Amino acid sequence: MSVFTAAADQTVCTPLPVLGRDVTVPLVTGGEVTYAALDYAASAPALQRVWDDVAAYAPYYGSVHRGAGYLSQLSTDLFENARRTVAEFLDCRPADQVVFTRSTTDSLNLLARAIPAGCQVFVFETEHHASLLPWQDAQVTYLDAPRTPRQAVETLERALADRDPYGPALVCVTGASNVTGELWPVRELAAAAHAHGARIVLDAAQLAPHHPVSVTDLDVDWVAFSGHKLYAPFGSGVLAGRADWLQAAEPYLAGGGASRKVTRRQDGGVAVEWHETAARHEAGSPNVIGAYAIASACKALTEAGWDSLVAREQHLVRTVREGLAEVPEVRILSLFGDDAPRVGVISFVVEGWNSSHFAAALSAEYGIGVRDGLFCAHPLVRTLLGSDPQTQGECGAPEAAPGERSLNAIRVSFGAGTPDEHVERFVDAVRELVAEGAKWQYRTEDGRCVPAV
Repeated sequence: MSVFTAAADQTVCTPLPVLGRDVTVPLVTGGEVTYAALDYAASAPALQRVWDDVAAYAPYYGSVHRGAGYLSQLSTDLFENARRTVAEFLDCRPADQVVFTRSTTDSLNLLARAIPAGCQVFVFETEHHASLLPWQDAQVTYLDAPRTPRQAVETLERALADRDPYGPALVCVTGASNVTGELWPVRELAAAAHAHGARIVLDAAQLAPHHPVSVTDLDVDWVAFSGHKLYAPFGSGVLAGRADWLQAAEPYLAGGGASRKVTRRQDGGVAVEWHETAARHEAGSPNVIGAYAIASACKALTEAGWDSLVAREQHLVRTVREGLAEVPEVRILSLFGDDAPRVGVISFVVEGWNSSHFAAALSAEYGIGVRDGLFCAHPLVRTLLGSDPQTQGECGAPEAAPGERSLNAIRVSFGAGTPDEHVERFVDAVRELVAEGAKWQYRTEDGRCVPAV
């Protein structure tokens, strides 16, 4: 996979307009402040361009496929054009299919239902649960966390060399970690998989919003991502790639749209011919607005220019990492080391602080939204922390004494819509909290740390 190599003097674009950029929130210490949304890895704010496109289409909403009316035909064209836009955005091969789903999780569960009988699946323990867990019904080999990109390739090669050489096999790997932001050597892993007769699916949920993804260049068999991380609203996702396994599998959902022909049999049952196109796995009325929103986001990112977007994000990454490095009590989590290329996702722990307490103080006292916990990547975070599964302590007390291991972590993440001021305010807030402590009292409520009234 290519590494970010933007020149230091390259023209950097301004933040892309996103919804909520002017929202103010109250502080427990008094007054209000513009909200700093720094939880992009969970859900990025929708681009204003996407929202405007959806609003412009809304009055023309109509049923999709087979409708004779003008609005139905318009909606059908919109839906199928969105499929073509996504295929172009991902640089798909001519024979690839683009299936619209609900999310990355939904996409990978769909693929898990479509793998051939006896398929062996290889997945690193470092995956997000969306790509770690769907393979429970397959013959799964979980691979230990590598400490270098080269080690990742070597680990996979050893595992594949020991597999049944005549049966189907699938490798599932992330493109960018949702915990550390580090880029994985996808192209090299794909080459290793194919050399051993296996296929590979790329979880691009954290990669696609930050970096161009080419199915053709990376030579992956499938790619999955979510709209809500790609600056589109919730409820839409994509699985794109080779058609053969998808065409041979039973539909992910049975129902209208997936079926081409249904007839009664003499024994009283029904006989079904399923579509061989992407519609086979899109039963029911599709989420046209969700598909259109994803396509709009794909166009907006492409038109903004990846070179400028990447250069600006790397400037933000440097600002945060250099700022945190100046606070001795902060430890940034990493698998591949400080020099590894990464996107705008950074996780860390603060010595002597409960992570939930720290995140709650950032929100309540500074108007900064981050995330704390294990980030739906429990094995990876516990490996990075060197901790065993335990119950989190009360938020008002430190989770670990100085020198002891933390149980959870804090994650800050950002992207194309993040102003410089938000990450600068975050770094200043971390410094102040560590030096002076929280200004408010906090308590645990329903497992979360919240300001005490």
